[in-house]
Amino acid sequence: MVRLSTGVACLHAFIQGNWTGPDLDILPSKVIQYSSEVLGQISEESLNGKAIAELAYGGEPAYHLADGAAFLRFAQFLFSLPYQHCQTAAWWKLRASSVHQDVLDEPVFLSSAIQSSVEPLFSSLSSLPDLDGSLALEIGLLEHRYGHDKVASEKFVQAAKKTGLEYELTGALGKRTKFQQTDLSQLVLLAQSRERSSQSTENNLVESAGATSAPPVDESRAVPETLALNDDTLLEQTEFTSSSSTTRESRVKHVDPSSQPPLHPLDQCIILALCLNVKNTSPSHGLTGEQMSPYVARVISHPLNWSVHTMALLLRSRLESTRTRTVERSTLQLQALVDQMPVADSAISERLLYFHSLHLPSKWEMQRELALRFLILGVVKSAMEIFEKLEMWEEVVKCWITMERRDKGIAIVRDLLEGRKEEADAVISRSKPSASHRRQILDEAREAKLWCLLGDLEPDHALDHYERAWTLSGETSGRAMRSLGGYYFARGEFSTAIPCLKKAVSINPLLSRTWFILGCSCVRTEDWNEARNAFSRCVSIDDEDGESWNNLASVYLRMDVPSDNLHQSADNAGSGDGEDDLRESSTASIPFSNKILAFRALKQGLKYSYENWRMWINYMIVAMDVGELSEACRAQARVVEERNQKIGAACVDMDVVERLVDAVTREPLNPEEAVDATSIASNPNEGHGLLPRVVDLLERTILPRVSSTRIFRAYARLLTWQERWNDVVKAYLDGYRASAAGTMEKGETNETKWRDAVDEVQDIVDILRNFGPRAVGFNWQLQARSIVRTFMGRTRDNFEDDPAWEKLMKLQEELRNEE
Repeated sequence: MVRLSTGVACLHAFIQGNWTGPDLDILPSKVIQYSSEVLGQISEESLNGKAIAELAYGGEPAYHLADGAAFLRFAQFLFSLPYQHCQTAAWWKLRASSVHQDVLDEPVFLSSAIQSSVEPLFSSLSSLPDLDGSLALEIGLLEHRYGHDKVASEKFVQAAKKTGLEYELTGALGKRTKFQQTDLSQLVLLAQSRERSSQSTENNLVESAGATSAPPVDESRAVPETLALNDDTLLEQTEFTSSSSTTRESRVKHVDPSSQPPLHPLDQCIILALCLNVKNTSPSHGLTGEQMSPYVARVISHPLNWSVHTMALLLRSRLESTRTRTVERSTLQLQALVDQMPVADSAISERLLYFHSLHLPSKWEMQRELALRFLILGVVKSAMEIFEKLEMWEEVVKCWITMERRDKGIAIVRDLLEGRKEEADAVISRSKPSASHRRQILDEAREAKLWCLLGDLEPDHALDHYERAWTLSGETSGRAMRSLGGYYFARGEFSTAIPCLKKAVSINPLLSRTWFILGCSCVRTEDWNEARNAFSRCVSIDDEDGESWNNLASVYLRMDVPSDNLHQSADNAGSGDGEDDLRESSTASIPFSNKILAFRALKQGLKYSYENWRMWINYMIVAMDVGELSEACRAQARVVEERNQKIGAACVDMDVVERLVDAVTREPLNPEEAVDATSIASNPNEGHGLLPRVVDLLERTILPRVSSTRIFRAYARLLTWQERWNDVVKAYLDGYRASAAGTMEKGETNETKWRDAVDEVQDIVDILRNFGPRAVGFNWQLQARSIVRTFMGRTRDNFEDDPAWEKLMKLQEELRNEE
């Protein structure tokens, strides 16, 4: 218990110094005992430097200016010791791992054993809902750090169920602007915590683990300042004029939108966790950006805890950063949050109480976010000053490049590598040579990262710099291998790039872009199995990556195919743009099982690349091959919608349209006459089941936008099957008007074109003879004579002496005799 308590104290000391504040009044060297001989050899700087170097993991360096990094290493050491009687030791180890993630430059999957070790706790905590919910929430936050937003969202919902939080996003009448006269439905989150007894045994346990019962609302509570909007149009917050929501059946329907009760702080943490993925646009991954504002507003309305309110204000700042009327408050609020970190305006215990139930950024990450906000607003100088203070040199270099001063960026990196730059405030912009040439202490991971940065800045020497970074890191720098792989890939040296990229993904397998480039390299070398594995990893990390889904489908269509059929299309695959077009290659020799896998991959990818017309073309072709004709209809419609204005009728794949019409018309018009009438009527891929989709494709999508003779004839065949004779005649006539004969102008001299037109005239006359008598109220003879007479009148001057002219004369005579 003493070991565990000491580890918790060390972990919270590190968190206080780098997250919650105020600044620590104790140093790591003061909490460990040295012998008199060692005491003079170890300095605070060397101890912190050693801890920073040890915190580097998976080729990713730890942030080198973190305060009291030794405290985190002490905590990790104590938590790694065996515990036989303290069940929560595994939980604290999970918390230390989450903090460690936030110290690294890029997320690195630490160990699956850490997360699996806390799973048995759920059964032990089943009778303690707040602790049970806290554990589920923290696992969800760890998944969010890894970028697994869908899994994280599921964990957050699970945590809400465990704590008894009832919530629902609904609408209620209210006003959002100062001049609004009519009440309109506004989004509102109705939420209510379960009743908790302040005297219960669980509350004592929960408080010791990092949660407590909801304190009474105290307006004088020391929490970060909430800045007013002060807009001439928008109200500070939505004013709800209705005391009830539009929800009829709900457990929270009794809650008044304009006067909701305070939520328990743990429930507030769950509400905020649901809003972490601010850029999310997929409902399957949790809340979208538009839905998050009511969630954040629900928490801000009742400030009960310093850390929780800080996180709520930060999320609101992120949501408001893209809106013209709120961007000013967004930036000022973020600045206020940064300024209040070191201020001791609230108890340390209160700040730490719910820290592990939040994804509160570190003080350097919050300052970095402020600097990036300045960059977006064009305040480059202020942004660069913050980056220099934080010694985030890669961001400093980007600022210089933005100002078109690449030479300044190179000078900064070289000064750091050569030891001429000691302090963060001794920046190159002051153009003052350093008085001291003492080499700055750089750990291996940081130095390797700087060499990679120099390689990015000096393309002519990039290869040497990347290789040096790899050597300096002891062959552990994922950044160096990613840079080398990208270097060779950009130059078309795919065989050389593959080993580098494989090493990079073995060091840090969480970066989907590296897997993507590896997959593209494997495609170029026709290593289809490796390409499949790489793109599969891409979509497992980010299942909204439409390009990876498309490339995965392309790989499936090239696996287990004779090499003679591959060379014609391999050069078009793996380009990294997700635009491989299957119309140029044959799919006849592809195994059916591979086509099914490709179909599923494209179907998933199109959810996230809905406007990618090349993917829709691939999807249409594969859907036809696997018999999913209704999906082929949908794909053809999307291609027409996206491409009709640019290429006209060429956007319609007539082979596909005609096969769709064939699939409908091969069945009898009367379903009862079919061999299996039930299946024919219900199967969406043939006969009457497919008919509505094909009719919709032709009548609502294709014909209102583009037209050609072939399109009208396919439409006419469908109408013929339906026995809509007047519409059949009209469709064939429209097709004739779009043909060469119908559009031929007077003065045409091309004999081949004219003779083809003569055949078209004969065809339309035969069609009128066949279907004209079936059309109600239609004089087909008059229409046929008019067509022949008009065509002959336009072409008489140039083609009257042509032998084919006799065909027209004979046709005209036959029509006269048929009167």
